[in-house]
Amino acid sequence: MLLTDFLKEGISSLERLYSTAESRSMMLMLCEAKIGTKSYTHIVEPEYQISASQEALLRENLERLSKGEPIQYVIGKAEFCGFEFKVGPDVLIPRPETELMCREAISICSRISRMRGAYGKKAAPVKVLDLCTGSGCIAWTVALSVPGVVVTGVDISEGALKIASSQNFQSVLKETGAVSPTFKKADILDRDTEFTDEKYDVIISNPPYIMESEKPLLRANVLEFEPHLALFVPDEDPLVFYRAIADWSERFLAPEGKGLTEINEVLGKETFTVFKEAGFVNLDIVKDFYDKNRFIFYSKPKSQ
Repeated sequence: MLLTDFLKEGISSLERLYSTAESRSMMLMLCEAKIGTKSYTHIVEPEYQISASQEALLRENLERLSKGEPIQYVIGKAEFCGFEFKVGPDVLIPRPETELMCREAISICSRISRMRGAYGKKAAPVKVLDLCTGSGCIAWTVALSVPGVVVTGVDISEGALKIASSQNFQSVLKETGAVSPTFKKADILDRDTEFTDEKYDVIISNPPYIMESEKPLLRANVLEFEPHLALFVPDEDPLVFYRAIADWSERFLAPEGKGLTEINEVLGKETFTVFKEAGFVNLDIVKDFYDKNRFIFYSKPKSQ
């Protein structure tokens, strides 16, 4: 079968769920991931043939896409901040919006690292705590982007921790001297959880924040396939994770340490109040590239 014919067939099949542009993009991603073609192969080689075995494999995966399963789960990977991460049904698919928070964390860590560089070998490493780490995309991105930073990722999901710890960046680690993140299981909602005596320079988190009543607003491929444990909070207590993050920050953030957390756009003021009442300073609600309230940045006072 001609590759170009299979692409046309697949795009037509997916157009009942997605736009033509999205359908085309997914088909090209599928073929590249599964049979090694490029986004331009069907153009520069219009007679390119796919074998019977390749066609069978592609049709099997096209069937999954046609049922609404996200392309990232079908091909088993997603891009985030220029890195390629393993993903599966146990973890959320990394979003471009979250990259903005991650880049801010990298900037903070880089600045602290440069300041401590004056102490040479005696310099304490910059320490980062990533709460609700999921796939580990934030933890790994920070660790790989600022060599020497020590990152700990925390999650309650065994499946998520398995994926996070299995991310393979050995070549980057070897090339840059970066330190692999450590991943630990913990329930951040359990106030009695014993965790550590360490203090962290940065605490970052992308917790569950979508209210149950907001489910109808989500696309089916999110609602039906991505893990609800990592998505939803009860309507009667939508700020439950932010109170927990504030508590963990109070306990584990170093004096003058920085915190960054992703938020529900409709609960910006309420989330801001949680951190303000917890005693944090330099609070700022930050918008994403859609001009929606998406993050809160905060600092721990020097005296705490």
